[in-house]
Amino acid sequence: MVVEVLETTGKRELVKKNTMKGYMYILECSDGSFYTGSTKNLKLRLEQHQCGEGANHTKKRLPVKLVYFEEYNRIDTAFYREKQVQGWNRKKKKALIEGHHKTLPELAIAYRDIAVTSSTAATAKPVVGVPPCR
Repeated sequence: MVVEVLETTGKRELVKKNTMKGYMYILECSDGSFYTGSTKNLKLRLEQHQCGEGANHTKKRLPVKLVYFEEYNRIDTAFYREKQVQGWNRKKKKALIEGHHKTLPELAIAYRDIAVTSSTAATAKPVVGVPPCR
C-alpha cells in the first residue's frame, strides 16, 4: 500500500497502487541448454534475446524458445525466483517446465543428504586450524 494525496478530496489515503509486474522465464536455446532470467516486460525481453541483444549465453545459441514463465506482482519476487531456479540442475528445470511439480522435492536432495561411501569417507581430511563443530 502507498500513501498518496487524492486530487479529488485533497486527503491523504492509503491507496492500492499497481506495482510493477515481474516475470521469471526459462528459454531453451538452439543447443538444448536452458537459460533462466527475469524481467518486467516479457515480450520485449524475448525480442531482445532473439535479436542477440540478450545475455551472452543466449546470443551465442540462437534461436531461443520460451518454454516456461511465471508471473509475479513484483519484479523483486521474480528476480528471487530466477536465482532459485538458476541453481537447479537440468533435470529439475525440465520437471518444472513439463509440469511435474510432484517430482521437484525429490530432485532437490542436497549433496549432504546423500549417503557417504566408504571410499569418500577415507579421503576426507579435517581442515587445519578450524575447530570441529560441536
